[in-house]
Amino acid sequence: MKKIQIAIDGPASSGKSTVAKLVAKELGYTYLDTGAMYRCVTLLALENKWSEKDLDLVLEGIDSHKIHFGASEDGGQSVFLAGRNVTHRIRENDVTNNVSWVSAFAEVREKLVEQQQEIAAQGGIIMDGRDIGTVVLPEAELKIFLIASVEERAERRYKENLAKGIPADLEKLKQEIADRDHKDSTREASPLKAAEDAIVFDTTGVPISGVVQFILEKVSEILDKEK
Repeated sequence: MKKIQIAIDGPASSGKSTVAKLVAKELGYTYLDTGAMYRCVTLLALENKWSEKDLDLVLEGIDSHKIHFGASEDGGQSVFLAGRNVTHRIRENDVTNNVSWVSAFAEVREKLVEQQQEIAAQGGIIMDGRDIGTVVLPEAELKIFLIASVEERAERRYKENLAKGIPADLEKLKQEIADRDHKDSTREASPLKAAEDAIVFDTTGVPISGVVQFILEKVSEILDKEK
């Protein structure tokens, strides 16, 4: 059976990663967490005390610190930066609050997009991020753009952080998510927006299982047409 490319985009905490992982598992596809790649670069910048003025150092860091993914013991996905497992570290607040300025650099995005496209070339891939359908996989057969209210997304992030033992303040999270939306949608390099041929799905009040089922149905429709 033919395997297609699936792009899932949307703002912070819209459920992209959770949904993408479940859909990939159901279809037997490869899941690539592009957001984790930008978080790895952000962590690298923080650990080396690089700022927006140090773009050359950030780019050199990307070249010298390989990012790769592997299976974790619980069947999930682990993220490695230069051989070091940073799966949990890149989800902490300091990384979350700095990833926008790092990902705003066109040069950073170009380097990571090139890596992402190489992985996707074989098909049977599902990626989530903010510019997958518009920049990374513009030819993807299925493009989904997930949205949800700021309040619901903050609640999701709040619960996720507490479950991971990360300190969280709900009102602060609401403000941070709203600020991130603004930064991501107004940046010059690959701004957050739905591709013209993307299906926009509002996940507010919709259980994860419902979103997954919706996407699986769309995949079936595409594959049925190509039989």
